[in-house]
Order: sequence, then structure tokens, then C-alpha cells
Amino acid sequence: MRAYAWGSRTTIADLVGRPVPAPHPEAELWMGAHPGDPSWVGSESLVAMLADDPVGQLGGAVAGRWDGRLPFLMKVLAADEPLSMQAHPSAAQAAEGYAREEKLGIARDAGNRNYPDPTPKPELLCALTEFHALAGFRDPHRTVALLQAVATPGLAPYISLLADDPNREGLRALFTTWITLPQPSIDALMPDLIDQCVAHVKAHGEFELECRTVLELGESYPGDGGVLAALLLNRLVLGPGEAIFLPAGNLHAYLRGTALEVLANSDNVLRGGLTPKHVDVPELLRVLDFGFGDMAVTTGEPDGARAIYRTSAPEFELSRMEWATDERSPLKLAGRTPRILVCIDGELTVSSVDGRELPLRRGESMWIPATDPDVALTPGDSPLVRAFSATVGTAER
Repeated sequence: MRAYAWGSRTTIADLVGRPVPAPHPEAELWMGAHPGDPSWVGSESLVAMLADDPVGQLGGAVAGRWDGRLPFLMKVLAADEPLSMQAHPSAAQAAEGYAREEKLGIARDAGNRNYPDPTPKPELLCALTEFHALAGFRDPHRTVALLQAVATPGLAPYISLLADDPNREGLRALFTTWITLPQPSIDALMPDLIDQCVAHVKAHGEFELECRTVLELGESYPGDGGVLAALLLNRLVLGPGEAIFLPAGNLHAYLRGTALEVLANSDNVLRGGLTPKHVDVPELLRVLDFGFGDMAVTTGEPDGARAIYRTSAPEFELSRMEWATDERSPLKLAGRTPRILVCIDGELTVSSVDGRELPLRRGESMWIPATDPDVALTPGDSPLVRAFSATVGTAER
């Protein structure tokens, strides 16, 4: 469990059955084999189990492709406050950045380290509750309309910068300008912008949600250039079961809500603002993708009680399983592949073909190694039973 300041004092504690409220914010519940916070199977960490028997736990193909590592990590993410604005590198960028920082002798746990490992970090976020996020650059024509709706004298030259070049290069120019503005310039620009956003919200204007975001971020991070950069991003409200896939270079910031996240097993993060942590603007600009457009939102491909979230990431595939009261048929999951199950609501019985049965209760997770055959999931008597399964991406099994 990760206790970051933006976390919730109720969500994760309630999920795992501990007293509420927790004594401090709890932000992320990790499930996987990350050395920084590995899962435990009985008295042994999953990291140690993989080191002792990588082929038996992962299967020969996965162990070979990923050098004996579990390539994905699952998290329950509970955000009561906004997270930092950030992006993640591609495989080539991560490998190059890691090698460069190793050569420079920067400690892997140093605050100014951008690449603590040589791997990419694509991620899929699936909402468990209503979840608010910023993700991907909005179509620049829509952004110009937003900026014109809250125009101030100080904002005028920046609007022109994008209006005269409403494409990737215009977005790059405006983002770079805003993220590198001297603090006095930000401080001079923000008060009038805040006033215009307040007026727009009171009038229930077309961009009310975007303006509310500026006001919320401005209160949490006064004087931060990331508040300006937020004006360039798609503002999303996801319902339970809705998900977004964030490939390399996607600029995003999670604002609030509870979600399940599955991602490549990496810590590589390039931050762009909304944080007191290390921000390396030149390195961020090296990895950012300034492509634009609406973010694709998916509820997965339906398969009975199962919905499968397919992405281009070879590291992982996520499935959601839900049973209402009148839908209690067992669901079979294919074996011979490493898998993590987590129960979010209700209770399941996990049965194998050799007759073993294990309960999986709310807040619990289960490691299923590649040596195990198919398993069947049978829902319990709760009004809603909901669980997730993560395994290696289909192309790499």
C-alpha cells in the first residue's frame, strides 16, 4: 500500500476491511511483483517466487520474453486530490534514458531520477466509481474556443499562438511556453483567468467543467504552470466500468475517484506540474506525444459475465467480471498463463479442475501461476459480485 498525500483515508481501508478512517491517506494498493511493494503468497513474496522458479510461475514463453519478470502491475487507485500531470516513455525512450542516467551515476532512488528502470509504462485505467481525469491533448480548435470563452488581456497572445497554428506544432509551442513561464508571469496571468473561469461557471457556460477544473487545480496548486497546461487536455468523467488506455507520451492527470489500474511493471514517470516533486521539462518534452483528439473510452468487449479490455500493450490484458443477483453462472478463465485476480465486491469461489476450491473475498487478490490449469469463478450471494483479472497481453502468451 502506498500512502501518498493525494490518497483517501476511507476507500482502501474499507475495501480491505480495516477501520475507517485510516490514520493517514492511502493512495494505491499494489498487486504484483514490483520490488518496491511486492505481493505476498503466504510467507513468500511474489518477487522471490519468480526468482526461484520463473518458468514454473510464468511459463516458458513469458519468462523468456520478459527475462523472468512479471511484466504487469495491478493497482487500486484512490484519489481524493489531483495527482501530478505526467507522461511515460516508450520502450526505446526508457532504455535510452535509463542507460544515460546509469552512466551519469544518478542513484535509482534519487529524487531527480527520471528512469529508475529501462522499461516503458503504458497503462489502462478502469473506473470503479465516478472518476475524473485529464488525458490527451484536446482538438486545438476546441481549445481555442475554450480559451476565447475565458479570454483576458494577458491570455490574448497565447490564444493567438494556437489559433494561428491549430495543430501538433501549435500545441507543442503553447504547452512549452506555458510550462516554462517564469513565476512572475504566471502570477500575473492567473488572477484574471480565475475570475473569468468563475464567471463562466456561474453562467453555466459551454466549458463549465473545464473551468471548474482550473478553479480546483488553482486552489490545490496556486502558481503552478500545470494549471495552465490543464486547459489543453481532454476533461473526462468516467463511470464505473469505463476505461481509458494511456500509451507512451500521453499527458494526463488523475483528479479524483477510485479506479483499478493495470500497467507495465515500471516506475518511469516524467512530470509536468501539479506536484512538488521533480519536474524535468526538457525530458518531458522529449517523450510527449502532441497528437490530439478525443480520448477513446471503452467498457471492454462483452463475453457473458466478462468484459475484456484489449490494448496494444503486450505487457497486460485486463478483464472485468460482474454478476448481478439473477446472473450466477460460473465463469471459466483459461489456465497456463500467469494471472492475478482481485475481488472488488462480494465474494467468489475459485475452483480448479483437480478439485481445489478457494474463496476470494472483497479486497483480496489471488496469484494463479502458469502451472495451474483452467479455473472456474462462481459468484457468492451478494447483490453484486465484481472482480478483475489481469494477465499478460494476448500477443505475448
